Amino acid sequence: MKQRPADLAELPRAREMAVYRKYFDLIAAGQKTIEVRVAYPKHHDLAAGHLLRFTCRNDEVLTRIVRVGRYANFDEMFDNEAAVSVNPTASREDQLADIRDIYLAEKEQLGVLAIEIELVTA
Repeated sequence: MKQRPADLAELPRAREMAVYRKYFDLIAAGQKTIEVRVAYPKHHDLAAGHLLRFTCRNDEVLTRIVRVGRYANFDEMFDNEAAVSVNPTASREDQLADIRDIYLAEKEQLGVLAIEIELVTA
């Protein structure tokens, strides 16, 4: 069994979300301020003020939810959210293609969340 970290009581309670390296780096730099997720039931309670810890391998960055936008699909989400906030390095069309490579069409039917975040500094 893994031993509890000694500083566990000092760490803020946050939900963890794994992300690909290219997105993690943009979040950590404060350039990506909207994380897009399918509206799985486990995400229904996400709300402004909640903490999210994004992880990529052994790296992590702590953020706070500013707002959660809820949409029927990715197209509607991009009609209402700035593509540059989702990924400042790619066009809307490229982002849609990337997102649809990650999530199958039946997953998109669950709905889409646009989670606006801000970095939490110590």
